[in-house]
Amino acid sequence: MFPDFTLTTVDTGGAELRVRHGGSGPPVLLLHGHPRTHTTWRHVAPLLAEHHTVVCPDLRGYGRSSKPPTTPDHEPYSKRAMAGDMAVLMRELGHERFAVVGHDRGGYVATRLALDHPDRVTHLAALDVVPIGSALARCGPEFARSWWHWFFLAQPEVPERVINVDPDAWYRTRERPVDDDTLRAMHDPATVHCMVEDYRAGLGIDRAHDDADLVAGRRIGCPVLVLWAEDDDLPELYGDVLAVWRDWTPDPRGRGLKSGHHLAEDVPEDLAAELRAFFAG
Repeated sequence: MFPDFTLTTVDTGGAELRVRHGGSGPPVLLLHGHPRTHTTWRHVAPLLAEHHTVVCPDLRGYGRSSKPPTTPDHEPYSKRAMAGDMAVLMRELGHERFAVVGHDRGGYVATRLALDHPDRVTHLAALDVVPIGSALARCGPEFARSWWHWFFLAQPEVPERVINVDPDAWYRTRERPVDDDTLRAMHDPATVHCMVEDYRAGLGIDRAHDDADLVAGRRIGCPVLVLWAEDDDLPELYGDVLAVWRDWTPDPRGRGLKSGHHLAEDVPEDLAAELRAFFAG
């Protein structure tokens, strides 16, 4: 995986991040989702590295990045804290301005990065997500049925107990095998706890940050690309996905791809082509 990429650790002040980077050209930061690690980008990163410097970290708490202790409000696992990590990481690697691509939970971090650090982000690509605040504001019976795990994972103590009894059953790895790095993360109770903290933050402090931005009129100023999996449920839940994003940016572009939820693993060539065209434009 990741031929000619460098694997290292970067201290952001709030966390120590495992990061893989390589290629040359305009920098692109790739952020994974739950319950993956940076290895979810193993097919996409080499394709982008032909024309870009590509940076793939494990988010704080995920994979082999460090696991800061949490607090009652779950702030250490807020998307604002994770986005702050990324701003420091990219500066430490010598990239003052950069594009960011985020999938799933990484999409929320990427969105927060574009909102909190608008002078740093040149392009935002959000994969199979709408912002957390928008998702919760539109939460109805269908969302609750389909995305019940959001509310289960936000409960105290119980989610970790359930998952750690049989991580393969919870994450359905027998139905959909995952790479060894992700599998190790799923079987690490400390990582499971941090991944659950991510969801606890999502229902509280993350939504508060999103709602405050909307009220204050803060919006994303850089170009935004939204891609979603046609075999997942975003269009069923929201109808016009881009209409949801127009609350956050005036002219989002995007479309569905014939894929399951994990676009970087299911259709890496198609995804890389969409991203290259977006960055070039």
